[in-house]
Amino acid sequence: MAETINLYEAKTTLSNLVERAFRGEEIIIAKNGRPMARLVPFGARATARVPGLLRGQIRIAADFDAPLPDDVARAFRGESP
Repeated sequence: MAETINLYEAKTTLSNLVERAFRGEEIIIAKNGRPMARLVPFGARATARVPGLLRGQIRIAADFDAPLPDDVARAFRGESP
């Protein structure tokens, strides 16, 4: 079960919390009772990535990298039409 620690305590005991996480504990850091972050041990991925797993299931349009229409490009730049 994860232990919840308030942010002030986490700041003052960070080294201790990192050691505890390294040993496998999960620690939730909260501010004003609201969970903000989770401290967990750093490790390898649970499952290995399999390249090409979605081959044949995704299609990229031929005009994917075509220039945007002028009005859309202006909107992205925050300019008025």
